[in-house]
Amino acid sequence: MSDAVLAALRGVIDMHVHSGPSPYPRRLLHYEAAQDGWDRLGMRAMVVKSHHHNTVMDVLAQAHQLASIPTEVFGGIALNSPVGGINPHAVRLSLSMGGKVVWFPTISSGRHIDCHPEGGHFPTSTVHTTTERIDAVGADGGLTAEAREVVGVVKEAGAVLNAGHMYPDQIRVLFTEARAAGMDKLVISHPNFVIGAEPETCEEFVRLGAYVEHEVGMYNPHRENRHFEPETLFEWISRIGPEHTVLASDAGQRGNPTPVDAWLGTCEALLDLGLPEKDLRRMVVDNPARLLDITD
Repeated sequence: MSDAVLAALRGVIDMHVHSGPSPYPRRLLHYEAAQDGWDRLGMRAMVVKSHHHNTVMDVLAQAHQLASIPTEVFGGIALNSPVGGINPHAVRLSLSMGGKVVWFPTISSGRHIDCHPEGGHFPTSTVHTTTERIDAVGADGGLTAEAREVVGVVKEAGAVLNAGHMYPDQIRVLFTEARAAGMDKLVISHPNFVIGAEPETCEEFVRLGAYVEHEVGMYNPHRENRHFEPETLFEWISRIGPEHTVLASDAGQRGNPTPVDAWLGTCEALLDLGLPEKDLRRMVVDNPARLLDITD
């Protein structure tokens, strides 16, 4: 591994880690992911995500193991059917206990169910889980009352509002109303995976103040079952701009490389393609630090 990629990733902040525990099979626990991140990259912080539950509880339960690891670990909540869908009470609980990110429906979104009609197992769960479709947009074309309340709760807490796996048209409604409410911590994850948001649509979201998050685990050239080639990611960054882009791992699942290995493989490929180191650091350190209010 080159010295250039190690230097560029020093202090990386990973906003999308799928470590465990989880109903889905995971390669490592949260504190193990944090330790590996610190040992190999000096990882400054990470956000752990579950499609099924409030991960703040996991972080608190692993506090003893995390106490000796300098990497700061945050949790959040995804608004799928296991937590009651778009549930303002669950959101308040997560954020009041230290949560940093609220994901609108992922495996319960209509778009995700369209892509995975076998029942939401993504890709295979270790226990039987049921997934009920959850919509943030009502028949009138606006946010539902619950979704609007959640937007207010997230704004009050200063947390990150992530669009989940919703249809692009629903994301547009969400971001438009959030922007009108004065929010500027908006994120759309992997627009070209499941969601199906074209670059011109993401440019529209950027004008509403959103960041486009791409998951390096999907582009890792050392992963046989990668979804895309690194050149595709380079093209997205060139079009959207590093100032509006966040990179995250979306790794930790059993059968995939560790988050750190995903970072190293994809980011070395980006540097080889000509991405300036300063642009890489903006996407992996500066932009996520702003979103998570990390100042040191």
